[in-house]
Amino acid sequence: MKFLQQKTREGIILHRQEDFSKMARSGQVAAQILDDICDQVYPGKRTIEIDEFIETKIKEYGVQSATIGYRGYKHASCISVNHVVCHGIPSDKRLAKGDILNIDVTVIVDGWHGDSSRMYVAGKPKASALNLIKVTYDALMLGLEQIRPGNTFGDLGSAIQKYAQKHKMSIVRDFCGHGIGRVFHQEPNVLHFGVPRTGAVFQEGMFFTVEPMINLGKPNTRLLADGWTAVTQDRSLSAQFEHAVGVTSDGIEIFTESPAGKYFPTNFILE
Repeated sequence: MKFLQQKTREGIILHRQEDFSKMARSGQVAAQILDDICDQVYPGKRTIEIDEFIETKIKEYGVQSATIGYRGYKHASCISVNHVVCHGIPSDKRLAKGDILNIDVTVIVDGWHGDSSRMYVAGKPKASALNLIKVTYDALMLGLEQIRPGNTFGDLGSAIQKYAQKHKMSIVRDFCGHGIGRVFHQEPNVLHFGVPRTGAVFQEGMFFTVEPMINLGKPNTRLLADGWTAVTQDRSLSAQFEHAVGVTSDGIEIFTESPAGKYFPTNFILE
């Protein structure tokens, strides 16, 4: 008899215990690639060259890119520079000194998706840009602290929203995290804003990404003509971090931790 995965009333899959190790393997490959590219980000570098390096690493590790061919997308990563909020397409444009960028990589390992993104800097950024990066990272981690059985997705979103607003920054509402596993995008939609004690209740076995996008200016975004690239309407800087996690009996397992502890970019800013 074929095993049927249990689902919540909201349609969120509750994975089995043995699935955690499978997600951890895929998450660690994605995280390793994000470690590998640290010394590839510097002024004068073309983002298409970074993407080509990522594709080479994916082949080297013997895994599959989840983004090449996804809805017609042609690259192994999304690289979002400065005011690009998400889904930036790698190009021949060269990074300038002080640019900040989010690099998002998703791989498939034995059918399971590992999805993560981090912020990088091309040389030393301005203080305001570095503060944006720090607030975004801290907001992500504060949100993750809310995830445990009995709490709700509203608790997660509220923690992120309150922290960003405390620092006079805004939460992007046009994009969200998502369920993940054997399918790239599935239930639930993970909002990075919300009201405490509302929304679906966390249950052991849920797998999803948390990936807040925070702007220095207003939260509004617009989609460029390429159909992928989202930018801030006011051209203010935007930052994002992403982890894929699984809900355990008393908290979470983060599948996409940096193997070398390079998750926060001040660990590897290049002068």
